Amino acid sequence: MSSKKILDLDTIVLNDEQNEVVIIDQTLLPNELKYLHLKTLNDFWDAIYHLKVRGAPAIGIAAAYGVYLGVKNSLANTYEKFYEEFTKAKEYLASSRPTAVNLFWALDRMEKVVVNNKNKELEGIKKLLKEEADKIKEEDIWVNKSIGEYGLSLLKPGWGILTHCNAGQLATAKYGTALAPIYLGHEKGYNFKVFADETRPLLQGARLTTYELLMAGIDVTLICDNMASIVMKNGWIQAVLVGCDRVAANGDTANKIGTSGVAILAHNYGIPFYVCAPTSTIDMNCKTGNEIPIEERKPEEVTEKWFNKRMAPEGVRVYNPAFDVTDAKFITAIITEYGIAHPPFEESLKKIFEIKQQKQKNKI
Repeated sequence: MSSKKILDLDTIVLNDEQNEVVIIDQTLLPNELKYLHLKTLNDFWDAIYHLKVRGAPAIGIAAAYGVYLGVKNSLANTYEKFYEEFTKAKEYLASSRPTAVNLFWALDRMEKVVVNNKNKELEGIKKLLKEEADKIKEEDIWVNKSIGEYGLSLLKPGWGILTHCNAGQLATAKYGTALAPIYLGHEKGYNFKVFADETRPLLQGARLTTYELLMAGIDVTLICDNMASIVMKNGWIQAVLVGCDRVAANGDTANKIGTSGVAILAHNYGIPFYVCAPTSTIDMNCKTGNEIPIEERKPEEVTEKWFNKRMAPEGVRVYNPAFDVTDAKFITAIITEYGIAHPPFEESLKKIFEIKQQKQKNKI
């Protein structure tokens, strides 16, 4: 394990002089801390699809830098040709993961820069694209810290907290979403006891969340996904914190497969279930979770990955959805950077966006 503290690690860094973005290859953790140098659009697509970079915010940041580098050295001599190249790059990166709304949100932000500055010189547009990608990364740091502060207001020192998948530093520019309250609480001496689901089949909890929390000096216990019920029944869990990839307007939430089951268990045992969601992951144009596309991944992730030998017979059918949707009725609150939304979410999420709009207006 690295001698660095987890919050000191840079997960996504643009090296503009070398025309590359440097990321941590999360597929090799926890055994090897290796940095990858992404230069081409194919590099970015591959890194996002194969989860070398993962987590909704981190995917958005990587895509923003990727589309910038994709057109930075464009030889187009007209705006129309440049925009055509940009659109191809954007659509290609957008095809890498269908569920995480941050991917499309970030790419749409980058497109607005191109469209809104069509009368500028092409070199000026390229400069603005780089500045916008930098903003997306910088904003993510503030967003996560704010989520951490709001989330911490719901927790008490000494609590046991269950988390699923990885929504920490590795999934964002800094702090994470679901782990942000834990990191801020640790700084204040809250002495949380964290239980991390392994999160089959890709083991993001086992490989990444425990890696982060151990590096930060936080009390963490790894459990298999099917052990969540017994640790709740034992009275060891006082709150559940999870991240998300997309929130529908009614509060239904798509997150890593298995999250829905954790929410149902928490509801059964009377444990608050909190979703930590940047407003960039909230899709008010998506009415319910039924409209959220669910990515299905290759069967090899279930039958072979992480095993020395194949662990299922050849020819068996495999269903491998990457996400599931947690019904809003099982969610206690949705924690955003602009406040905490409580049921009914149709109303409270609208208020969150009203607060966001007002605060952004006051900054101008």
